[in-house]
Amino acid sequence: MPNRIEEMEHRQRGVQEQVAHADRHQDPGGSEGAPQTGARPYPVPPFPKQHQAKPGSEAKLDPQPLYDAPFYIGSKKLDGKVALITGADSGIGRAVAVLFAREGADVAIAYLSEHDDAETTKALVEKEGRRAILLAGDVTDRDHCRAVVVETIGKLGRLDILVNNAAFQVHTKNLEDLTPEHFDLTLKTNLYGYFYMAQAAVPHMAPGSAIINTGSVTGIEGSGQLLDYSMTKGGIHAFTRSLAANLLPRGIRVNAVAPGPVWSPLNPTDKEAEDVSNFGAQTPMKRPAQPEEIAPAYVFLASPHCSSYITGEILPIIGGY
Repeated sequence: MPNRIEEMEHRQRGVQEQVAHADRHQDPGGSEGAPQTGARPYPVPPFPKQHQAKPGSEAKLDPQPLYDAPFYIGSKKLDGKVALITGADSGIGRAVAVLFAREGADVAIAYLSEHDDAETTKALVEKEGRRAILLAGDVTDRDHCRAVVVETIGKLGRLDILVNNAAFQVHTKNLEDLTPEHFDLTLKTNLYGYFYMAQAAVPHMAPGSAIINTGSVTGIEGSGQLLDYSMTKGGIHAFTRSLAANLLPRGIRVNAVAPGPVWSPLNPTDKEAEDVSNFGAQTPMKRPAQPEEIAPAYVFLASPHCSSYITGEILPIIGGY
């Protein structure tokens, strides 16, 4: 007669065999592929192999990024406000501009030199029934940042929301290959640009205003081939929390969104064509986010109706852990 130990061994082996049988008959690729959790299907890798010269063009991306969020219905969350968004010509910046306009805000579209993309964003804002202005130039230039703020207020009447979103990113496989020029350009764009814009904007912002910085999952987890970029994104997260503490007595909230991989011109101008083809496949979602999936978080953090008690927070949107 089997004793208790033998019975337990038999039960354990039974479970072991059942799981082994299930594993042998499971589709190794997963029967569902990339999960689709949105209101409409989103593109999944592999994408066409492609590479672009900096700063990149959204119009040339294949597939085209999805930014218009057709199922998103505005409800006046930002009615009568004015937003200044850097890097607003494409990617996350464009999607944020569209949803801000849908929520009732006029938008100043700051960008480097991608004039065709910026004109498209302007037309999209105007299609939502709001005003838009274009402000081309370099956010690493402090005088330009001051001029952008002055022109926004001069043409749109006020400034309630600043979105720091412009970024520079190029992978470097070996530490020794990260040149001082490369390192300096990344820090100047991603850190100095955010600081200069905030410093220029804050004196003109009333209580109830908001600043939203674009961080990154690389600022949380790091990235072996994005040493400089990860450093700046971690710095942006620290800057967000520090600036939030500094500005809270003035009634200005400061938060950050930290996206994972997002399909935008930033990536084909960074990676080689082969890597771009599989961009985002490593996430639990098995695909990159589309800009319209990230933009509602900016609405949430910009609107005092939604987030009046939230400041100094970093909101990761990375496609699952």
